[in-house]
Amino acid sequence: MEPTSKSQRLRYAVSGLLAALTGMAVGHLVAALVNPAASPVLSVGSTVIDATPTPVKEWAIQHFGTNDKPVLLSSVALVTALAALGIGLLARKRPSAAGVLVVLLAGLAGLAAMLRPTASPVDILPAFAAAVVGVGVLFGLLRLLNTGATEAAVHESPLDHSAQAPGVASTTGRRNFLIGAAGATVGAAAVGTLGQKLAVPPTLPSSVSLPTPQNTAPALPAGLETKVKGISAFSTPIKDFYRVDTALVIPRIDVKSWKLEIGGDVDKPYSITFDELLKMPMIEKYITLNCVSNEVGGPYISSTLWQGVRIKDLLERAGVKANVDQILSESTDGMTISTPIEALTDDRDAIIAVAMNGEPLPPKHGFPARMVTPGLYGFVGATKWVTKLTATTYAKDKAYWTERDWLIDGKVKTQARIDTPRGLATYKPGKMAVGGVAWAQGRGIEKVEVRVDDGPWQKATLGPDGGTDYWRQWFWEWDAKSGRHDLTVRATDGTGTVQTQEKADPFPGGASGYHSIVVLVS
Repeated sequence: MEPTSKSQRLRYAVSGLLAALTGMAVGHLVAALVNPAASPVLSVGSTVIDATPTPVKEWAIQHFGTNDKPVLLSSVALVTALAALGIGLLARKRPSAAGVLVVLLAGLAGLAAMLRPTASPVDILPAFAAAVVGVGVLFGLLRLLNTGATEAAVHESPLDHSAQAPGVASTTGRRNFLIGAAGATVGAAAVGTLGQKLAVPPTLPSSVSLPTPQNTAPALPAGLETKVKGISAFSTPIKDFYRVDTALVIPRIDVKSWKLEIGGDVDKPYSITFDELLKMPMIEKYITLNCVSNEVGGPYISSTLWQGVRIKDLLERAGVKANVDQILSESTDGMTISTPIEALTDDRDAIIAVAMNGEPLPPKHGFPARMVTPGLYGFVGATKWVTKLTATTYAKDKAYWTERDWLIDGKVKTQARIDTPRGLATYKPGKMAVGGVAWAQGRGIEKVEVRVDDGPWQKATLGPDGGTDYWRQWFWEWDAKSGRHDLTVRATDGTGTVQTQEKADPFPGGASGYHSIVVLVS
């Protein structure tokens, strides 16, 4: 028999790896047909997200930004791959135990899928398919390895002088294994690609025809981006609108079956279909949204025109009882968010949005409907893919982020950001524009000031006004001198209150402090 070698151990390890990869690919395809979130890797990834401590989540967002999800999924895949390599090595001496471990890996993925908040019995099917295919591929490759080794022993027997030269049959066995391994690799890639294609919803829902709002917003004036290079656009293009959420797969929602349920502590609970929602009186409103995880000067903030139905109108129809202090909203993927009742019933016009920038909501931004609550960070007022509004109390029900010790009110803090010049970049001496955006939703921006090094505060020129719930562009002309300089900005809101200089991390209620950058002039 062919002696044990590094190449032989490698083939066994590859057998385990290919078994896992093929199983995951088939599981991903089956999930695309029944429920994309039940995909083995995605279900495990979602469970990891839920179990991850808040400081670790914040660290991931700060270091990886919007790439945090790919990094997480890559980590899950890497751990699975390492486990699969070990299973393959074990299969050399204990194939039955290796098969059991493949089933166990798939079983853990199935358990993760079934523990999701919106799980249904069919969500076990992807893991079952992964287990069946994984075991089948593993033993198929092992059979090729063992057949090659057996034939090599026969052909090397001294009793059969007519046999082929030593190693010929062994080479044939290795060739057959390589063919089988290549087939498994190609098959896994093809099946996985098809599953991914089926799981991803279209870029824009083309079947939705938006109604004309009863209350339309006036067109925004031209922003400073036409004059100041590098400043954020006054209205954020949809393709550039930030996205921060816990969803590893974008929900696929059929508007024909979607409905919004309003219940809990109300006099008349009811549900409304998407068509019925579109027939209700709608408004347009310019609103800036930002994520509570945004660091000072960070990118997780965007502004656009939203269209939707006032949440106040929906709640009035249900008749919210006097004891209610929060509305617990829930998305189709089970995410829960709590919003103070006053933020949804006062005159700020919180809405169930169906469109942004004049187009139906893209799937990644909440299609077919989402909450938009002016003045609050997204974690307490911007539920995507919303499907339930439950009137309740903070004492009775806790939302996803409340359970993780984030604040329950989530009021946006006054902030200003420098967009241009770029930090740590080198520029020539002379006049240049220092510019950016400032925001204080619900209060508006009254003044923005810039300071160079330890010099006096200089008043910046404000851009057009989009309303108190919308950010404000600003710029200041600087006559830059040679040297290393610190540029700092601060904003004053519509009440005359200057933003705090006190530094605070995003957790538990939003970052604070002045945004400052270093610029080199030479």
